[in-house]
Amino acid sequence: MRGRWRAGEIRELAPWAAVILASAVCIALRGRAPWLNDLPPRMMIPVGEWFNAFMDWFTGAFKGLFRAINWLLSWPLAGTQALLQWLPWPATIAGFCALAWAASGRRLALFTALALFYMALTGYWSPSMNTLGSVFISIPLALAAGFLIAVAAHRSARVDRVVQPMLDLMQTVPTFAYLIPILLLFGFGPVVGVVASAIYACPPMVRNTILGLRRVPREVLESGLICGATKRQLFRWVQVPSALPNIMVGVNQTTMAALSMVIIAAIIGGSADIGWEVLSTMRKAQFGQSLLAGIVIALIAMVLDRISWGFADRARTRAVRRRRPGRTGPLKPWFTALALMAVCVALAAFIPAARTYPEAWTVYPADLINDGLRFITANYSEVTNAIKHTVLFYYLLPLKVGLANAVSPFSWGFALTPAMIWGYALLTAVIAWRLFARHGGRAALAAVLVGALLYFGVTNLPWPPFILATTLLAWQVGGLRVAVLSLCGWLFMLFTGVWAQAMLSVYMCAAAVIVCALLGGALGVWAGYNRRVSNFLRPVNDTLQSMPLFVILIPFLMFFQVGEFTSFLAIIAYAIVPAIRYTEHGLRNVPAETVEAAQSMGATPWQVLWGVKMPLAIPEIMLGVNQTVLFALAMLVITALVGSRGLGQSVYIALSSADAGLGLVAGLGIALVAIIADRIIQSWSTGRKEALGLL
Repeated sequence: MRGRWRAGEIRELAPWAAVILASAVCIALRGRAPWLNDLPPRMMIPVGEWFNAFMDWFTGAFKGLFRAINWLLSWPLAGTQALLQWLPWPATIAGFCALAWAASGRRLALFTALALFYMALTGYWSPSMNTLGSVFISIPLALAAGFLIAVAAHRSARVDRVVQPMLDLMQTVPTFAYLIPILLLFGFGPVVGVVASAIYACPPMVRNTILGLRRVPREVLESGLICGATKRQLFRWVQVPSALPNIMVGVNQTTMAALSMVIIAAIIGGSADIGWEVLSTMRKAQFGQSLLAGIVIALIAMVLDRISWGFADRARTRAVRRRRPGRTGPLKPWFTALALMAVCVALAAFIPAARTYPEAWTVYPADLINDGLRFITANYSEVTNAIKHTVLFYYLLPLKVGLANAVSPFSWGFALTPAMIWGYALLTAVIAWRLFARHGGRAALAAVLVGALLYFGVTNLPWPPFILATTLLAWQVGGLRVAVLSLCGWLFMLFTGVWAQAMLSVYMCAAAVIVCALLGGALGVWAGYNRRVSNFLRPVNDTLQSMPLFVILIPFLMFFQVGEFTSFLAIIAYAIVPAIRYTEHGLRNVPAETVEAAQSMGATPWQVLWGVKMPLAIPEIMLGVNQTVLFALAMLVITALVGSRGLGQSVYIALSSADAGLGLVAGLGIALVAIIADRIIQSWSTGRKEALGLL
């Protein structure tokens, strides 16, 4: 049926003809009707001003309570940091190594020892201990709050209906957006960073605990009731132990989320910790120093990630089989760690070098790194500038403002003529016709839409066509509920005055996601066919995901300076990991019998890949694209520091000026873009799974 209109396809594509016609009318009239590009101020809804008024009242009424909480939290924070500073550095290393050995064996213990020794070797021991002290307070706060919220949501459907959208907002609203209310309530200081980290790290614990409690088998609960257990006993001795594997995964993810807040916490509560070292050296453009300090954060993240994940694996193993006789008990690792630490403390009383790491033993190659950077920029600046200008002029700029505005004698060396414009339209029509002949009307429609978008640009489109197109797509893919969500989300951004910033964010996110999907997909396919490539990419992906977002900016700032291109590269580096992992996972999980059947029919490896594996792996690949979009949006606020514009820049401006209303509106804008993209992609992926019989 290729190349012919089917009845269902006609019904599906007919509304798009109306959208295309309306878009053409809006584009033709936008010069005469400026409101088609952006609404006038008199039509704006002052949501930000309303929220500022509410915060003024709330702060005046409850400021004393929150300052008291600040005072209470300052005591355990100061005590933990003082204890870690007092402990001799060999004692701390020995304690962490004992826990790492118990969690995952000697390899992790060796890695932990090397990672902590790096902190002493580079002279960052004291800031690292302050960071660990704040993390050791924020993580228990997040775990306790997350567990209590999850239990309440599990027991009450009403609470769950409130909690689930709140979790979506907490995980998609940029951290900077809700830092402003926290600052107004708690004031500046280290405790504010702890509170912000706990809030940000709470959702993974809530989600995983709810999932674990819901997955407890019914027969297990019934057996507990038969034995006469009360509700409290059933929860404590049956449900929680059965859900422990999922709860431990939540502990792992919460730990990583808290560590990703280290530098952001330094912004609002700067102290002598490693986040402040990274931030202060970045502000001074001391890239060697900031890179060495950033490596410390990445190492802390990887060590705590591996240890918590190791204990999560042990909990998962104990859930499916009984513990073998003689195996290390749950308390023994802690006793071993304490014993080793006590021995090191005793030795430190007699050996000064065992108390404080000697300054003469430090190795700090920051100046060497800076010299190497200066050498590269002095001798290869033409190469880096050529790369930057090529991507900017021939990819980013056309996507942003369209070929109609990007093609100029300055950027492309020539200007568009009427003949070139008609030639572009003819080329788009030919491509659409070829796709229609081979793949049907949907592919042809996609070609027309992409061609129009590339010609006019994301930021130059009038708002009615954009809202109509995305709402129609959401309706056809996800139904009425997703369409209403999309419509309300875009209208919120339009009537609160952040439409132009939203389109800049959509443009930058789309540009990065396209590259991530293509490059990450290619690497995922390669890893899916080659174990060596997979083994090489795994630690690279782990490093990119465990490294705080600010640290990812450093190498790109070193070579390309401030600008949109630096932001573009930083977003790709952070968001490409899901595209790689989900593509590899999807290809490796295609049923072996399906592949064997195709091979027995004489299919070549290329035909097996594109005719069998890729269609069956498309749902997983699209979930990877979904995560890539979310990761790219999460990076927008960070890249605002190095030149990107849009909602992320508005959030950062709001933080600098303590404008809670602007921060809320811009933060909700980023969250709504993320949620709309998430719902559309997930709905499409679910539909594909149903069509393929995978559900």
